[in-house]
Amino acid sequence: MAADAPRSPWRRAGWYGVLTAMSVVVLFPIYTTLVRALSTPASYFREGQPLRPVDVQWDVFSRAFSEGDLGRKAVTSAVVTVLIVGTQLATSVIAAYAFAFLEFPGRRILFSAFMATLMLPIEVTLIANVQTMRVLGWLNSYQGLAAPFLATAFGTFLLRQGFLGIPPDLRDAATLDGFGHLSFMRRVALPLTRPIVASFAVVSFLAAWNQYTWPRAVVTESRWETIQIGLRSLSAATVDQGNVALAAALIAAVPVLALLVFLQRHLIRGLTAGAVKG
Repeated sequence: MAADAPRSPWRRAGWYGVLTAMSVVVLFPIYTTLVRALSTPASYFREGQPLRPVDVQWDVFSRAFSEGDLGRKAVTSAVVTVLIVGTQLATSVIAAYAFAFLEFPGRRILFSAFMATLMLPIEVTLIANVQTMRVLGWLNSYQGLAAPFLATAFGTFLLRQGFLGIPPDLRDAATLDGFGHLSFMRRVALPLTRPIVASFAVVSFLAAWNQYTWPRAVVTESRWETIQIGLRSLSAATVDQGNVALAAALIAAVPVLALLVFLQRHLIRGLTAGAVKG
C-alpha cells in the first residue's frame, strides 16, 4: 500500500486525461455543428471548412425558429412526450411490481413474452398500427401519436430488476405492518428504486422526443407535425442554407441536453443498479 501511494496522483491524473479526451471526442461533433450553424455556408466551404465560424450569421437561430415553425412543433412534441413518459412510467411500474412480487401461473412465460417484444423493430408493426389508427380515427391527433408507446417491455424489465434488489425481509416487515401491495409499492418500493425510475424516465423521454418514423406515418396535416418532422422539412426547404437546418437541430437538442445534465447522476445510478441482479 505504501509503495502504491506515491503513484496515486499520477494514476488520478491519467484517468482525468482519459476522461478529458473522451469528453472532447463526444463534444467535438456538437462544436462543429455549432460552427457550421453560425457560418455562412458559401464562405465556410470556400475557406476549407475550418474549425471556426466564417462570416457569422448571429440571427440564424431566430430564423430557424421562425422559418421552421419550431415553437408549435415543439409544443406538439412536448405534449406527446409527456403523455408517453407518464403512461410508460405507470404501466412499467405496475407490470414490474407484478413480475417481481406476485406469484401467478405462467409468470415466467409471460415475462419472456414481454422481453421478446424488444426484438421487434417498429417497421414490423408499422403498417398494422397505422391501419388501427386510421380505423379509430386517430390520425393527426395526440392519441394517435402516443398510443402505440404507452407501455414498454424495456421499462418493465429495468424496474423489475430494481424491485428484485429489495430484500425479502423488508417486504415481510411491511406485510406485518399492514401494508398492502399498493401501499408497499408507493411507500417502500418506489422510494428505494427512485434512481432507476428516474433513469427510465430519461430514456423514455429521449425515445419519445426523437421519434420520426411513427409521427411521419400518422401525420398528414402540417399543424400536427412534431419537431423531428419539422427538422426534416426545414432541411429540405433550405438546401442552399444548410446552416439554418443545423441551427434548428441544435434548438431541438436543447431539452435533451438539459435533461441529461440535470439527471445524469440518476441515469448512471439507475442503469447500474438495474444491471446488478437478474
